[in-house]
Amino acid sequence: MLKGRRLRAQRLLALFGAGWLLFDFPLLKVWLSDATVLGLPLLPTALFGAWALLIVVLAVLMESRSEPPAQRPPGQ
Repeated sequence: MLKGRRLRAQRLLALFGAGWLLFDFPLLKVWLSDATVLGLPLLPTALFGAWALLIVVLAVLMESRSEPPAQRPPGQ
């Protein structure tokens, strides 16, 4: 049980680091341009897309089981 929690904690920490890097200035500078996506400015569109992606990955991580079903005690 402890191994599953440790793995989940490591994955959440990696997701935090990825989010930090995605929203840090050097990478945000990549999206600064006059280009548009379906008529929307590129920077806000990229920010929203990255934010949505982080939320989806976080939801998948939190909803996944941390242990295989065979190792779980009965009733859980």
